[in-house]
Amino acid sequence: MAAFQSFVLCFILGFAAILIPTSTGQLTPDFYKYKCPQALGVIKSVVLRAIQREPRMGASLLRLHFHDCFVNGCDGSVLLDDTANFTGEKTAFPNLNSLRGFDVIDEIKEAVDKACRCNVVSCADIVAVAARDSVAIRIYNDSNIDSSFAAGLKNGCPVSGGDNNTQPLDYETPTRFDTQYFKDLQQSKGLLHSDQELYKGDGSESDQLVKYYGSNPYYFARDFVLP
Repeated sequence: MAAFQSFVLCFILGFAAILIPTSTGQLTPDFYKYKCPQALGVIKSVVLRAIQREPRMGASLLRLHFHDCFVNGCDGSVLLDDTANFTGEKTAFPNLNSLRGFDVIDEIKEAVDKACRCNVVSCADIVAVAARDSVAIRIYNDSNIDSSFAAGLKNGCPVSGGDNNTQPLDYETPTRFDTQYFKDLQQSKGLLHSDQELYKGDGSESDQLVKYYGSNPYYFARDFVLP
């Protein structure tokens, strides 16, 4: 009798599985085009204002996205605060008193929810889009970048499209581990804003290090190249 009941139960569950429609969630780059067309524009405008207030915020948002993705994927978990029963990534040793930009993400979230009139844009997407816009804003608006170099970058990073395009950190010798990176910084040709911040031409300690390694390949190899 028990065996018969088990058979009937399995049959019912199997039949129900056939009748109940199934769906699979798929990622799509134009999701917000239909759910909230103004979402991406709102994110970019808040990021632009944040960078105008503090130029290095663009680098901070990019780094925030990197740290979010580093642990179990790009899921926005780096934004979670600790609770009595939960210890998040925000206070982990590599992030504590190091990561910045949380207030900007909060500002974006509030603006997006208001524009969309609902909670439709995920925090993970906000972190990712803010990082992307930070890089684009440097190329199109940053003042500490060589104009001809920026023009070349715009070809590989157009205003729309080109999401799969890549750019080397060092255009002159992209496949060699050498001192060209430091020479590029002295010509305002750092790919990322965070890179160019190493050399501002103000005689700072980081300026001196960039000059030192840029002109001393022997010492660069001694300090950075494995034997």
